[in-house]
Amino acid sequence: MTRPVALITGAGRRNTIAWAIATALAVDGWDIAFSHLGDYDRRMPLGGDPDRDPAALGAELRSLGARAIALDADLADPEAPARLIAAASELGPVRALVLSHAQSVDSGILDTSIESFDRHFAVNARAALLLVQAFAAQLPSGSDDGFAVDDEAVPGGRIVALTSDHVVGNVPYGASKGALDRIVIAASRELAPLGITANLVNPGPVDTGWMDAATRTALTAQQPTGRLGAPDDAARLVRFLVSDEARWVTGQLIHSDGGFSI
Repeated sequence: MTRPVALITGAGRRNTIAWAIATALAVDGWDIAFSHLGDYDRRMPLGGDPDRDPAALGAELRSLGARAIALDADLADPEAPARLIAAASELGPVRALVLSHAQSVDSGILDTSIESFDRHFAVNARAALLLVQAFAAQLPSGSDDGFAVDDEAVPGGRIVALTSDHVVGNVPYGASKGALDRIVIAASRELAPLGITANLVNPGPVDTGWMDAATRTALTAQQPTGRLGAPDDAARLVRFLVSDEARWVTGQLIHSDGGFSI
């Protein structure tokens, strides 16, 4: 069987969850299309990250035996989701859609602008809906038309989205992630006849470059495990959810956060 294809959004920097997911799935036998937004990474405080190099991810994935495509896309553009799915489909039908992108600019109830609110919902919620629509539309018809993961035939497709509970002081981000949750839960039921599962992963606080020393210390103190999450912790769960072993898991919002949410 040919390798299945996964589209992973938000993989612009080495220490992101999306980068960890991409390399994990490449090891598991997937070909990878991944999106990034260089302008966003450069604008954010962590934009100076020296490991912000999508070309390096492509090279790493190819070294693991995967075909790889890097796609720069601004998901605030309503045309971008369909273009992403079409470009990724050049590798073959996209069998797994992993939504790991996010617009996240801190602001609270009193200082959130209309422009910021609208952009957060465009990127975090509307783009997710449009990606899910385009993903479902491009799958071959017939639930028995499967793909191979670890030499096992897997029918339909997999949707996994990264979500968050963080909303206080980060209102447009948290509110738009709440909308994302509802979209994915709806997809789990409405797309089930197509053989598609849809789940959410809440990884808790993972330092992907946004934490300062004080934040890191405070959040670590709240962790029962005594450490913060790492991108690989989230990637381990995602690789399970897109596998055949998770074919009976759908419609779930899983807190994989080392007990932080307890």
